[in-house]
Amino acid sequence: MEAIDWTAEGEHCVSLLAELLRIPTVNRGTGEEGDGGETPAAEFLADFLRDAGVEPRLFAKKKGRACLVARVKGTGERPPILLNAHLDVVEADASGWDHPPFGGEIHDGYLWGRGAIDMKNMAAMSACVMALLARNASSAGGAGKLDRDVIFAAVADEEAGCADGSLFLVDEHPDQVRAEYTLGEVGGFSLHLMGRTFYPIQVAEKGVCWVRATFEGNPGHGSLPDPNSALLRMAHAVSKLGRTRLPMHPSPPVTTFLRALASRLPLPHRGALSLLAVPAVAGAILDHLVRDADQRRTFGALLSNTATPTIVRAGSKINVIPGRASVDIDGRILPGQTEASFLDELGAVLGSDATLEVLRSLPPIETTETHPLFDHLAGTIRHHAPDAVPIPFVIPGFTDAKAYARLGSTCYGFSPVQLDPTHREVVFSRMYHGHNERIPVSGLRWGLRVLYEAVASFCRRKNGMDAG
Repeated sequence: MEAIDWTAEGEHCVSLLAELLRIPTVNRGTGEEGDGGETPAAEFLADFLRDAGVEPRLFAKKKGRACLVARVKGTGERPPILLNAHLDVVEADASGWDHPPFGGEIHDGYLWGRGAIDMKNMAAMSACVMALLARNASSAGGAGKLDRDVIFAAVADEEAGCADGSLFLVDEHPDQVRAEYTLGEVGGFSLHLMGRTFYPIQVAEKGVCWVRATFEGNPGHGSLPDPNSALLRMAHAVSKLGRTRLPMHPSPPVTTFLRALASRLPLPHRGALSLLAVPAVAGAILDHLVRDADQRRTFGALLSNTATPTIVRAGSKINVIPGRASVDIDGRILPGQTEASFLDELGAVLGSDATLEVLRSLPPIETTETHPLFDHLAGTIRHHAPDAVPIPFVIPGFTDAKAYARLGSTCYGFSPVQLDPTHREVVFSRMYHGHNERIPVSGLRWGLRVLYEAVASFCRRKNGMDAG
């Protein structure tokens, strides 16, 4: 690698992310014009890239919801690689935060703000990577020249299903984002477990099936309670759903993840973790042997389809028993499962009273860990964290990879960040959509260098060796 002042570049990245965090791009999922408001953030990144010699383009399906696409051109010997980040964030209740969620402030070594982990950090790192690649593309002797284009997409609307962001680009501007490989969110972060440090790299993600369950009943006067009202039957069904674990389906990518994790843990944890891949005993192990609540929720979400009630609707007047009640359910489908199989499982829990309407559906996606790029990403992490154990990972959520996979791109979750194991309250999974989202400044700087070196070395041939 060419000489780079990583102290200075790290400071640039921290400052860039702080500014992005101060731009509120809250996606409330209404679909109305202006919801999300990602355009100011996209324009801010566009100015940064232009100053670095990279000319960006902005595309918008709706007013105020711009997506940015920029490209550092290589020789074209090999197809492009795409770096993706979404600019929208979920809502933040400031009353639950220790520091302002849109302040972009540094406290106790952490940069605080909604989007610090999900995922304006990747936007800042990717923009800085593009600036560095452009600067070094014509270095002495051509050593900095890339043999494939590197594309950066900073998109809108991921938090509400990608329709106005990555899916819009894929459907209406496919040549702008067509790439052999995509690196996106949820991967490359440090996971500290039983004295070992793992670095999950996402190879698969669950599908989405957002469902509205509606219950009908007789309307009536609120002074005459009706135990069979639509609202109470819905409440009973929702309560049952909350107590019920859907059937276990340990898919091949999840089994691979569990085995890789278990192989580095001491007994008896190794044996218990391996048995999570056995449906007959997985539930008992989760309930009685996995004591950490965050780990229990995570492993549980990887072993079965899930259905989480999130929005309830019933009635409009306090003294009227409503004749209709509905609940919106966030369903997530494992690789190997289908929308139809999930609906069968959900219907069995809610009962025949519920009428199910699919609001949005996106399929699971998966790639393989037996690939030169996966090995390259894992090797880059090990170079910068010698004790690290990179492992293939399946995420229970969804990402923009669902869009880029439609173009045939091989997608990995790789937005590296190093977390401090002594700060037990800063758990990666808790930072997503939770209070007090923040990223360690040192971990962000580390992630910038890892991302840059992973991309730059993969896109160059050195000493006659093909990087991938």
